[in-house]
Amino acid sequence: MDTEAPTDSDPAMELRDFVAKLMQSSDLESVASEIDVLQSIYGDHAIHLYRSSPGSPRSGIPSHSSSALGAIRYEVSLNLPSHEDISIRILVSIPPTYPASSPPQLQLLSRYIGAFGVDSSLFGSILRTFISISGVEWTPESVCVFDGLQNVLERCEAWYEDKINRETAGELLREDAHTRNHALVEPDEPFASSSIVADEKDRVPLDTALPDNIKIVQAEAIVDRKSVFVGRACRISDPSQVPLVLNHLMSERQISRAAHPIINAWRCQVGSVLHQDNDDDGETAAGSRLAHLLSILEINNVLVVVTRWFGGIHLGPDRFKHINHAARNALELGGFLDQTDESRGGGRNAGKGRKR
Repeated sequence: MDTEAPTDSDPAMELRDFVAKLMQSSDLESVASEIDVLQSIYGDHAIHLYRSSPGSPRSGIPSHSSSALGAIRYEVSLNLPSHEDISIRILVSIPPTYPASSPPQLQLLSRYIGAFGVDSSLFGSILRTFISISGVEWTPESVCVFDGLQNVLERCEAWYEDKINRETAGELLREDAHTRNHALVEPDEPFASSSIVADEKDRVPLDTALPDNIKIVQAEAIVDRKSVFVGRACRISDPSQVPLVLNHLMSERQISRAAHPIINAWRCQVGSVLHQDNDDDGETAAGSRLAHLLSILEINNVLVVVTRWFGGIHLGPDRFKHINHAARNALELGGFLDQTDESRGGGRNAGKGRKR
């Protein structure tokens, strides 16, 4: 059976002719039916026979119909579900013993997804789609290419969004570092030019300096759907230190411009009296959740602050999970989770990690 077609033929028509020829062989009928179904799901132009190089004949199947002679190969082009302007190309290789005793193999042909170069980890995981625990379960005599393609789509989309989120977080944190030495909170509204000189004379700088004995640790950012959560923690010995730390953080322009800059909770033991408080900073119930975290961890003499930059997509209850995780990460980085029952007054590793 000669399957070579002119290179200028319509790929969709070429594929239909190819499927019709496969139907003539009883041992390839299930493969043909699967391709036909995939074409009806993804569209006439999403699937075409694979051509290994420009100008070469399309190599769907060897020139004889016997399934013992070689693999069937075709290419599928798909758009990421949540990013329809981003497409990927996947090579589907069907071994002669599929679906009776062997699974198909999928290979990512795209070298880039959007602006990001595909790494070996993603490439390898797609090759292992049908032989990996995290992939698609295959059972003999069952067709599974559609399940595999959907699994690849989900993983590529998650990989792409992770790259975008990491890039967004990196930009925010780089700008944060660039503006860290600003001592005044900048006004949201510009002043009239005639009043600038008078305002400068009358302006009183906020007390933004940290006491010498306070060190703030900052955990790695948590990113979800373009929202960024950063946790910070420090040891305090008196409630009066809390506003000093919060003013210091708010003096940094990048933090002050966040949707919720200083969600916080603190506990401070002074003598026999335990002082504690929290602030939602506009994120309803977030402060009380942080206070509950400190309570169940039985940590005293600590202030924990979470900053959230809103990415434009509502996260629902997930935002509280990320706020708690960001806070706990900061507490762990500062060593507050290592406190003994006898000394709940601060982390013995406080001062390790990223400091201010």
